[in-house]
Amino acid sequence: MPTQTFFNLSEAKQQIIIEKSLQQFANHSYEVVSISRIVLEAKIAKGSFYQYFEGKEDLYLYLVDIGIAKQKSFMENADLPAIEDGFFPYLRALLKTALDFQLNHPYFTQILFRNPHYGDIPFRDEVFRRTKAVSIAFIKEKIEYSIEIGQLPKYINPDIVAFMIVTMGNELRQFIPRYLGIKVQKLVKEDTPLNITAINQTLDDFVTTLEKGIGKD
Repeated sequence: MPTQTFFNLSEAKQQIIIEKSLQQFANHSYEVVSISRIVLEAKIAKGSFYQYFEGKEDLYLYLVDIGIAKQKSFMENADLPAIEDGFFPYLRALLKTALDFQLNHPYFTQILFRNPHYGDIPFRDEVFRRTKAVSIAFIKEKIEYSIEIGQLPKYINPDIVAFMIVTMGNELRQFIPRYLGIKVQKLVKEDTPLNITAINQTLDDFVTTLEKGIGKD
């Protein structure tokens, strides 16, 4: 977490530091990224950096927190179907909105998802803990409301269902590239076009499986 000294900076200066840090972490491995390069790009003294952050890990985790907040805001402000019209249509749209966020915010996608899954982040468990905790709290609230209005059965446990949806949703980020033959490392380095139709179909299949179950009718 940044020090109060960082927050005493003008918003414009804070934003420059954030943007230059994002560019470095999104385009290079964690090990390669250097504070020296970041301060050079941001045009601040190296000594000043350590008045703002404890070090590189502290800075990265601050970017994670910013990314989580941006994604949450993106989801909350998206034009999603009303839960009153069905929990599963809402969930389907929510997952596709999460994909839209990743496509529209490639640097944060790299910071939140690709680097921890495919990169050399030494504290990946902490990144996963932060992203997962927020996601579980968000979807649990929607599940509880859906139970309250009769869109989901009262016998289900919101904590367990939220955990299941978020955990399996996170695993989809690794499954989809394998399933659709997407070369993630190439995607990271190049502006590779994605088959959005195929990805959305996979998300549809995932939600349908949750809705219908895997037992025999």
